[in-house]
Amino acid sequence: MKKVYVREEVCIGCGLCQVYCHTEHSRSKDIIKAFKREIPRLLPRIRVERRGEVCFAVQCRHCAEPWCVYSCLTGAMRKDPASGRVIVAAESCIACWTCLMACPYGALTRDTANRIVAKCDLCPGQAMPVCVANCPNEALVLSEVEAK
Repeated sequence: MKKVYVREEVCIGCGLCQVYCHTEHSRSKDIIKAFKREIPRLLPRIRVERRGEVCFAVQCRHCAEPWCVYSCLTGAMRKDPASGRVIVAAESCIACWTCLMACPYGALTRDTANRIVAKCDLCPGQAMPVCVANCPNEALVLSEVEAK
């Protein structure tokens, strides 16, 4: 399985990962339309933490032991056994936010407008997640990890 890792020593906190994530998950796939015209506005599934000189991106780690999946009351959070991705079934999510409390990384976002949890899905259908593909300093890296 492939996972996204952050190299915080080269992250400059530019936020392009958020912009491209937002655009990729928008209806139009157009950067201007996604930010200026689409309502309800989607949330990026990644966020950049900044503290002085230190900055890094935070997104779902697609954990081997996903506490968000274990805590989900409806089974909307699932771990795909084939790919290892932790996914959200939007139609089953009741917006109880239990998964947010269970995530040890704070990687899930409350999308109150759409009443669903927003989280990294590793951009299915793309050869590489857009956050990784568009990071100017290569602070986000997609690498293979061994399944446990």
